[in-house]
Amino acid sequence: MASHECQGKGSWPELVGVKGEVAKATIERENPLVTAKIVVEGVHQVIMNYQCDRVWVWVDKAGIVVRVPIIG
Repeated sequence: MASHECQGKGSWPELVGVKGEVAKATIERENPLVTAKIVVEGVHQVIMNYQCDRVWVWVDKAGIVVRVPIIG
């Protein structure tokens, strides 16, 4: 399933390099149908099943977004 099959905005490339909490708030404001979940790269493990109501916000240990957040 691709993000275009989900409703609303599906990716946020402009958020790479910003603080995770700022990214989470932005994503949830721009697409109220999703919940953004912050995960620390290399520390957290996530379930990789696809869901239209979830966005993983991958951050480094300093809390900065390191991957483009996308629905899934």
